[in-house]
Amino acid sequence: MGGAGVTAGAPTAPVRATLEDVARTAGVSLATVDRVINRREGVRAKTVARVEAAVAKLGYRADVAAARLARGQSFRFAFVLPTGGNSFMTHLTEQVRHTADWLAGQRGFIDILHVDVFDPDLLAGALETLSPAYHGVAVIALDHPRVRAAIDDLTTRGVAVVTLVSDAPSSRRLHYVGIDNPAAGRTAATLMGRYLGGREGTVAVIAGSLALRDHAERQFGFHQILSSEYPQLRALPPLEGRDDSARTRELTAALLVRHPDLRGIYCCGAGNRGIADALEASGRAREVVWITHELTDHTRRFLVRGTCDAIINQDPGHEARSAARVLLAHCAGEPISPDQERIRIDIFLRDNLP
Repeated sequence: MGGAGVTAGAPTAPVRATLEDVARTAGVSLATVDRVINRREGVRAKTVARVEAAVAKLGYRADVAAARLARGQSFRFAFVLPTGGNSFMTHLTEQVRHTADWLAGQRGFIDILHVDVFDPDLLAGALETLSPAYHGVAVIALDHPRVRAAIDDLTTRGVAVVTLVSDAPSSRRLHYVGIDNPAAGRTAATLMGRYLGGREGTVAVIAGSLALRDHAERQFGFHQILSSEYPQLRALPPLEGRDDSARTRELTAALLVRHPDLRGIYCCGAGNRGIADALEASGRAREVVWITHELTDHTRRFLVRGTCDAIINQDPGHEARSAARVLLAHCAGEPISPDQERIRIDIFLRDNLP
């Protein structure tokens, strides 16, 4: 019976309305529809109303990428990310590469540049010598005068700058993409206090660098809650491990020897493999509460085997996509959705690992 055709009952793909469809439905020219869609002047109010009614009826949505292609318009962005073996940053780099594949279809292109973000001169130098071909930059920012000046110079040249993960709020950057870091630190302190259940003793904080604003803000939020709500716990001055596992191993081992009453460690940066090694070697891994940041293959393993107690996480995929969307929207003069670009704080325990 019958030849090839649509199978009865099979769903058919919806046909996307075109500008020609809108023009035909509204009874106007294609040029008039283009003027109304792009909010240009010179069209009578009655005609605008007819075109808008046709747009609503047909469910027309502009193909922004096609419009850019027709205009020969494209944008190039630099993502300035850290060097080193930080697992979270490695994952972030992978997510930026995935985002680059999506962005290419939107006529946007990403180059990844790796720099030692702990060194303000190297980071500022990388920003100062960026090619003028870039329309926008996403950077893991060090909150340092020279870095802020480099961001401001880029902005003056018309380059959109988004800070990623770590902010430089007094610079003229366009937008910050990352979690609320003081809130993350306060969350860690509340978890620490609840886990320790009224026990007295000392608690250590290990940061990567307090020149990184995300680390500084986390330790500030942590101390804020610990000192006000858990006075039986004494927070030690923060230590800097530069997100290096060998260095954090030494720092943790020294803490365990120097402070027999050490009850907890909050790592607000990276270098988690070193902390785990020192805790397990000491035999006190189940005794000391350890809270850290970022769900990686390593921290997942530490959480599963009970060395780590809780992980405060941010989604690197969401951050990479958000930074790209914000830069693209700014350069194309399109709006962003604040709710879509808000990065949430996740808390993972052994019982709710994804």
